[in-house]
Amino acid sequence: MSTADQGAGSQDGPGGVPLTEPAGGTPPVITDVAGLREACARLAAGSGPIAVDTERASGYRYWPKAYLVQLRREGAGTLLVDPIPLDGELAPLAEILGAHEWVLHAASQDLPCLAELGLHPPALFDTELAGRLAGYERVALGTLVETLLGYRLEKGHSAADWSRRPLPAEWLNYAALDVELLVPLRGKLEAELAGQGKLDWAHQEFEAARTAGPPAPRAEPWRRTSGIHKIKTARGLAAVRALWEERDALARGRDRAPGRVLPDSAIVNAVLADPRTDAELRALPV
Repeated sequence: MSTADQGAGSQDGPGGVPLTEPAGGTPPVITDVAGLREACARLAAGSGPIAVDTERASGYRYWPKAYLVQLRREGAGTLLVDPIPLDGELAPLAEILGAHEWVLHAASQDLPCLAELGLHPPALFDTELAGRLAGYERVALGTLVETLLGYRLEKGHSAADWSRRPLPAEWLNYAALDVELLVPLRGKLEAELAGQGKLDWAHQEFEAARTAGPPAPRAEPWRRTSGIHKIKTARGLAAVRALWEERDALARGRDRAPGRVLPDSAIVNAVLADPRTDAELRALPV
């Protein structure tokens, strides 16, 4: 049985040791340039690659921006950076991050919002992608950490509204834990890929992910409206499109997730009800 097969088999076991807080405690959030410069000096004095993660507010906000950036490096500890009050004043961070390899999990999810902040990796190691290449069927961060390192990460705030301020202490603890073991996980996966003769292949895949750029916009995204299969006529589809586009414009202007402006179900139900007047449309339940 291969190492990957052994890991897959152990995922149904009793579980690893619960990891409830970072080794050095949850650090304070950096919100000003002076604090950022001090943090960057700590990063520069550390060694090895830098673990990087972000927290967004998907499901709450329209724009997929980073509302928290988590960093960890050997010798520097964990840093939590709030890019919102810094308002683009991230040059010291861009300089240090631009000189060292990043370790991310599912890099394609984080790289676009980090690029919006002017942060670009010169090289990266994606632990999710590495897990797939090594043969693991389940490559969630918590699963790989438990399988390869024997610790269990407590999950529960990934879908939270990270645009909220102030951020609750338990959320910050969760965010800090997301980078706590990324570098040790990188080491385990790198050794496994090397043993399987896949390390060069993996580095090519990491480079492709690093240079891929943002995904192209979807063609006719309104067709992904949940429940659209219930609409059987061209007129009905045109109505879905009109409502979807109006909702999208409102959501974009308010920076709110479209589903929080008007759920997909309300769009579909309105089209099925086929109201004849504005009053009839407004009277429909949401």
